[in-house]
Amino acid sequence: MTSSRNEDAILDAARGCVLAVGMRRTTLTEVARRAGVSRPTVYRRWQDVRSLTADLLTRELRALLPADSGTSGNARVRGVDRIVSTAAAVREHPLLRKILETDPELLITYTFDRIGTSQREILEVFAAAVREGQRDGSIADGDPEELAAMLLLVTQSAVLSPRIVADQLPAERLDEQLRSLLEGYLRPADSPAKE
Repeated sequence: MTSSRNEDAILDAARGCVLAVGMRRTTLTEVARRAGVSRPTVYRRWQDVRSLTADLLTRELRALLPADSGTSGNARVRGVDRIVSTAAAVREHPLLRKILETDPELLITYTFDRIGTSQREILEVFAAAVREGQRDGSIADGDPEELAAMLLLVTQSAVLSPRIVADQLPAERLDEQLRSLLEGYLRPADSPAKE
């Protein structure tokens, strides 16, 4: 069993390796060397670099999920603020940028085939925010899990695919457009456009 301290050291070492040379050129042997642990310690927990990188991405994305401060605005306004600011932070995250530049195929599974651990956590956060907004009347009625799934699809696209529309939608306008789209999607039909 890998200790929590060893696991953190291994994930930190993996982050350093991926940032330095990309995922394809990262080896578990090099990760173990950088982490100061034996190769069997790494191999007991991760069978390959892909599974290690998936856990690393989950850790990095989990750290970017902000808590609802509950300070200003209704639940919809706070939720949309959190989604937009988190999407911007994820887009600029050095690890994700490196993977998109050098090894985008790592993300194909989580874009087209199945939901990963971090995506499940994001869905839970989104569904909880939707339920809160439905309780205070700031979010439209509907199945919270369905609304959360749609939020994930839209936000994930805004995070992973902005380069394909960069000429039409420059980075400085992307967050504003994402905010507008999410606000319109979540706002109840009888709610004023500006609150």
